[in-house]
Amino acid sequence: MKKISLLVSGLLLASNTAFAIGDAELLKLAKDSGLKPIPKKDYPASKLTATQELGKKLFFEPRLSKSGLISCNTCHNLAFGGADGVSAVIGHKWTANPHHLNSPTVYNSVLNAVQFWDGRSPHLADQAQGPIQAGPEMAAPKELVVARVTTMPAYVSEFKKAYGKDIKITFEKITDTIAEYEKTLITPSKFDKFMDGDTKALTKAQKAGLKLFIDKGCTACHNDVGIGGTMQPFQIHAKYSYAKGDFVGNKDGMVKTPTLRNIEETAPYFHNGNVWSLKDTIKEMGSTQLGLAINDKEAASIEEFLKSLTGKKPNITYPMLPVISDKTPRPDMN
Repeated sequence: MKKISLLVSGLLLASNTAFAIGDAELLKLAKDSGLKPIPKKDYPASKLTATQELGKKLFFEPRLSKSGLISCNTCHNLAFGGADGVSAVIGHKWTANPHHLNSPTVYNSVLNAVQFWDGRSPHLADQAQGPIQAGPEMAAPKELVVARVTTMPAYVSEFKKAYGKDIKITFEKITDTIAEYEKTLITPSKFDKFMDGDTKALTKAQKAGLKLFIDKGCTACHNDVGIGGTMQPFQIHAKYSYAKGDFVGNKDGMVKTPTLRNIEETAPYFHNGNVWSLKDTIKEMGSTQLGLAINDKEAASIEEFLKSLTGKKPNITYPMLPVISDKTPRPDMN
């Protein structure tokens, strides 16, 4: 009996060894699977430029909204992982997004190939124009936004400092400036250290989760520097179990794959924010996108890897915003 037990133990050990993978091999596998680290040249600088400082103020500026109450940070709260922590976006007059869409994180959003869930914007500056004008969000016409900014003398001075004394402050220049700040919201993580060659940066459990993440095929959609951010078909193998709202993607049924960076901080998940458990999210993606049944143990292992994507946030202090003048349009709650 003892010999049989030893034989079984030996076979199990041999089996485990056969499927084991060294750190260098795992690193190569990750790179071959399309995963990439954030380039160090894109890491946040220790100090913002004048343009970025101005963009930061505008990002936190609620007077860009019709009501004077909603800023970019309201839905992309930098203290909440860059999202808002609710299922569907809440905007002007407490209006929920009519398509029941969830706020994606603004952290690392510059790494996305496209912006918005349907990918309709090619970059951040274009994206910033949408929510400011959208009725269910900030509900502010272009002319109102420009009037609010240009009637605050401190903003006019800062625009001249950032762009030169002949700058014309347009709606597009305002949103371009917000985007310049958003580009600084990069969060390098332990995973990036691993991908840059520090194979000790991840724990044993995180490495096992990374291997499983690759083996299951998750990198088919979650790849490159953003580990997401590209347009992909949705509901490939099965219907999404948590459907709510009428959003089905763009005209081709494609949906922007969310970044997995800082994913443990950005619940609830999916485009409609209908799942709060990261483990359940992993299992749902297995059936919906990969046609696989991912069990609890496997989901827990992949979740361990995903936690290694929680990055170091830039140092953020709340800015002091300019005072209004007699000419500044007043808040409008209608």
